Amino acid sequence: MTDAKLPPGILPCQAIDALIAQGAITSASPFDADQVQPASLDLRLGVRAWRVRASFLPGLGRKVVQRLEDVAMHELDLSKGAVLEKGCVYIAELQEALALPPGVAARANPKSSTGRVDVFVRLLTDHGAAFDDVADGYNGPIYMEIAPQTFSILVRTGTRLNQLRLKRGEPPKLDLRSVGVDLTEGVAGFRARRHAGVIDMDKEDGHDPRDFWEPLVPRHGELLLDPGEFYILASKEAVEIPVLQAAEMTPIDPSVGEFRVHYAGFFDPGFGTEEAGGQGSRGVLEVRSHETPFLLEDGQTVARLVYEPLTEKPSRLYGEGGSHYQRQGLKLSKHFRPWG
Repeated sequence: MTDAKLPPGILPCQAIDALIAQGAITSASPFDADQVQPASLDLRLGVRAWRVRASFLPGLGRKVVQRLEDVAMHELDLSKGAVLEKGCVYIAELQEALALPPGVAARANPKSSTGRVDVFVRLLTDHGAAFDDVADGYNGPIYMEIAPQTFSILVRTGTRLNQLRLKRGEPPKLDLRSVGVDLTEGVAGFRARRHAGVIDMDKEDGHDPRDFWEPLVPRHGELLLDPGEFYILASKEAVEIPVLQAAEMTPIDPSVGEFRVHYAGFFDPGFGTEEAGGQGSRGVLEVRSHETPFLLEDGQTVARLVYEPLTEKPSRLYGEGGSHYQRQGLKLSKHFRPWG
């Protein structure tokens, strides 16, 4: 069980390892050696998924499998690999299950590589009244809703699309920082091509980015966002996550612009820090315009970073041992070879 003497905060990797050792987090197969991150746990697809006709929440008093009976269209066997079509919605079993001790809750988010290919994923729990939130002391299976938006994707049992951040109590919000967009000269972003091929979500450096993306060169520090299109941009500012904190990127108030950063994202301790070899790292932004075209300007605020404390210093930091995104600038997901 977690140490009751520790203050409220996000659990670091050693506390997640302890929960696994205690049986509070279990899995249908052995955990991967790199599955526990400095302040989060990668989750893996199980054997079964279902194409569903509508997204849903189970709601209080009902289990996910009960709601599936109402909306499932057909079942997919992920052990053989399956293509999830863009524009469709799927529910998948996850290999991990939870039996959290009292005082411990969790929140899920897409992995960086998932958000950067415009795949919308959300966690579901039995009796859940909200996506991505896992109640204090939850005991039961966990599932994932998967909705590819622009590209169809190939997944299989073991594919990691989201991650779980565990917390003790209600961590205070330590800081709130604005994130601006960098639209200086040269290639400042990419727009997704709508009629591209399938992305294998387990294949790193295996796709030609020119088949999937169009480079964007702003004019006079401005970029026109077209409605419904998906963009990859970079933050104006370097992002740094202190070793005793974690952060989450959240959308801005829509009143300041007809667009949003499409996916919230977790930043683990050590990202962008000199101590972990990431000084100067930028945040990569997944941006989608709403119903009307919007003219985005260099430096304009597009998101916020919310910082929360860890219960204790993690035994390892983000980027130690190598990372695709430490010291990044404008960068596509790890599935693509470097541009040019």
